[in-house]
Amino acid sequence: MNINFTLIGQAIAFAIFVMFCMKFVWPPLIGAINERQRKIADGLDAAEKAKADLATAEQDVQQELNVAKTKAAALIEQANKSANQLIEDAKSQAQVEGERIRQQAQASIDQEINQARESLRAQVAELAVLGAEKILQDRVDMQKHASMLDQLAAKL
Repeated sequence: MNINFTLIGQAIAFAIFVMFCMKFVWPPLIGAINERQRKIADGLDAAEKAKADLATAEQDVQQELNVAKTKAAALIEQANKSANQLIEDAKSQAQVEGERIRQQAQASIDQEINQARESLRAQVAELAVLGAEKILQDRVDMQKHASMLDQLAAKL
């Protein structure tokens, strides 16, 4: 009988122990396990959200880079156009300046040619007078024949 009574006593002690554990031990353990599961789930959700945010940020960065590249290309194109325009302006100004210098040189040459012609006309007139004097063996009066010399100079 001792074995039965001991066995029943142990069963009752075990049942009391199980009830005590269910009442006082299991709720904090279950609470801690649930809290741990919630933290893990929150961490996983945060990781997923961070991964999605990272992907969005990478897309935004790529879009910004594309926009920046487009702006840079536009600026480079504009700078090239400006440089070409400046070159064309400089060429046209150089051509205008060259034409002006050429015209001034031509005018100067024309003036010198006219002065040389006038000088030659005067010399030819003097030579003509001297030649006429030699032919006539007489002195020719320059004032009398001034109109004749002007006509001769005009013909030359």
